[in-house]
Amino acid sequence: MLENLQERFERAFQVLKGHGSITEVNVGDTLKEVRRALLDADVDYKTAKSFIARVKEQAIGREVLTSLKPGQLLIKITHEELTSLMGAAAAPLDLQGKPAVLMLAGLQGAGKTTHAGKLAMRIAKSGRKPLLVACDVYRPAAVDQLHVVGDSVGCDVYSEPGIQDAVGIATRGVAKAKAEGYGAVIIDTAGRLAIDEMMMDEIAAVRDAVQPQEILFVVDAMTGQDAVQTAKAFNDKLNFSGVILTKLDGDARGGAALSIHSVVGKPIKFVGTGEKMDALDVFHPERMADRILGKGDVVTLVERAQEAIDEKEAKRLEAKLKKNSFDLEDFMAQIQQVKKMGNVKDLLGMIPGMGKAIKNIDIDDNAFVGIESIIQSMTPNERANPGIINGSRRSRIARGSGRTVEDVNRLLKQFEDMKKVMGHMARGGGVRVPGMKMPGRMS
Repeated sequence: MLENLQERFERAFQVLKGHGSITEVNVGDTLKEVRRALLDADVDYKTAKSFIARVKEQAIGREVLTSLKPGQLLIKITHEELTSLMGAAAAPLDLQGKPAVLMLAGLQGAGKTTHAGKLAMRIAKSGRKPLLVACDVYRPAAVDQLHVVGDSVGCDVYSEPGIQDAVGIATRGVAKAKAEGYGAVIIDTAGRLAIDEMMMDEIAAVRDAVQPQEILFVVDAMTGQDAVQTAKAFNDKLNFSGVILTKLDGDARGGAALSIHSVVGKPIKFVGTGEKMDALDVFHPERMADRILGKGDVVTLVERAQEAIDEKEAKRLEAKLKKNSFDLEDFMAQIQQVKKMGNVKDLLGMIPGMGKAIKNIDIDDNAFVGIESIIQSMTPNERANPGIINGSRRSRIARGSGRTVEDVNRLLKQFEDMKKVMGHMARGGGVRVPGMKMPGRMS
């Protein structure tokens, strides 16, 4: 999604770069391209039209045409309006109840059950013990799926197999949570393949019975404008408090993220950014606007690093780097920490200016598999002392890892280059090693 939007917006503003003079015609042409970019991203037509009108009004009001840097000023205005379009600021989760009751709603296949688990994991990290309640009583194996999800995040699940009384199950689940001191209840409701009155009436009945602090509408970002229309129908019936936008890491064009707040007036609270259970991010409109305009998202990158990287381990590795004793075992530990942060390509895209550079590079969650298999095929002594790995050892490691000797040679060379750079930086210097390449995917 972000790659396509970045490319279209960059193309739109290209007309303002390198021109000796900026005219109302140039600005008009730029905004036409911006409107096309929004429509191609499957943004609602009325939303796109009003967005362009606001940007144009702001541009005229701030005298863009007479500015010394009109292109930069117009980009700034566009950034402000994009942020406002998506909700202006991050919306916190309401967890004030004892227990706090949260209910998830949405169509079948949107990812409610998986994201119930992701939400439980996030709440557990905040110090509250969550209870998942299985109220999807119609879909085959839905209850079993929630139990599997609960087990994967270490969260208890309340269910009544064979009972098709969603209101009663929800009520008794909340009563159990109150009696046993749970900090939060997350109710997974039934979805349908399409909106129907029976489904809506049942979800409304569950809401009335348990009075949740939060009703979160879970929607697949890949459904574009359809997601917005579905959200409107659910909001009319439930008056939900926020949105969880799933599959934002997929091939979504972005229409849902850009339209949903302006159409239903409710904030996007979380976005699903991958299949792992910790791949759930707070939605920050300003940061998303940064990424759409190619500015990266360093703040989110730092936050993910803080969550994934163990401070004691980081200090231990820093000490080893300063002593020049960083080895392949340490390198493997670093890879594991990077993998915890999420998809590698997504992480690189958060670095300002990297979005375009990595657009056509094939980097995925398996980017480090080749490196890991090679290191795992080494003996502990070889990992600690890479210098002893001679020709015969390299051949054995290659056979054991299912790789080639050239792959082993490449890894050892990259490791040595990286060790020099990291050691120099740990000792307070700058990066001065030429030709250094980041270890990449091995074919």
